[in-house]
Amino acid sequence: MNDARYVYGVVRADAQVDPEVAGSGLGDGVELVRTDVLAAVVEGIDPSRPIGTRKDLVAHSSVLNAMALSGAVVPLRFGTVLTDEDSVADDLLVPMQQEFTELLAELDHHAQYTLSARYDLDVVLTEVVRERPDVAALREQTSALPEDLGHPDRIRMGELVAQAVQAKRDQDGVVVVDAVSPYSEATVVKEGRGMDGLVEVACLVADESRDAFEEAAETLARDLGDRVRMRMLGPIAPYDFVPGD
Repeated sequence: MNDARYVYGVVRADAQVDPEVAGSGLGDGVELVRTDVLAAVVEGIDPSRPIGTRKDLVAHSSVLNAMALSGAVVPLRFGTVLTDEDSVADDLLVPMQQEFTELLAELDHHAQYTLSARYDLDVVLTEVVRERPDVAALREQTSALPEDLGHPDRIRMGELVAQAVQAKRDQDGVVVVDAVSPYSEATVVKEGRGMDGLVEVACLVADESRDAFEEAAETLARDLGDRVRMRMLGPIAPYDFVPGD
């Protein structure tokens, strides 16, 4: 086994690694390095091995998500490597024992769900043209022109469309957050990526609220109809609810 240890996250000292989890990582096999109070979820790796592929990221998430199913876990930053087993205990677990213990207590009996909402652009752009006479007029003016003509009008139309979609994004984003917030202990809201991105909401959900949360998300998806595509990921490890570096 290699001396370097890849560190996935931190759990309580009495946690266990399921045999299926042990073989799902990116090194020699997932195991625990324990102190009296805490344990680090680690794996031996070749210290010269570069880390950063999509496969590595998937393995990192898979191990943490599996550990989260059986108890609280504090995820560490992807790519965290310490020199050996002693450094995991002496440089990570012991000096940060109080912080990790408090975080594990806060995260106990909770899991993260992430809702990602994206627009069907054909539907939403049709709405914009219907609702905005200025956009509709510019669209009509430029549609019959050759590509090398009407350039300023096309630029203006693009600006107006972007503004209209952003206004919808602001309004619809509130609808998404409001629908799931009552069933979440905390939320982290991120702006959607790309023209079709609406919003991404990470929710910290207590175990007893999971059914209600999932039902609220399903109702939201139905209410938004074919203009929005909803994707729900969870329960997963609480990546968005631990302090960053």
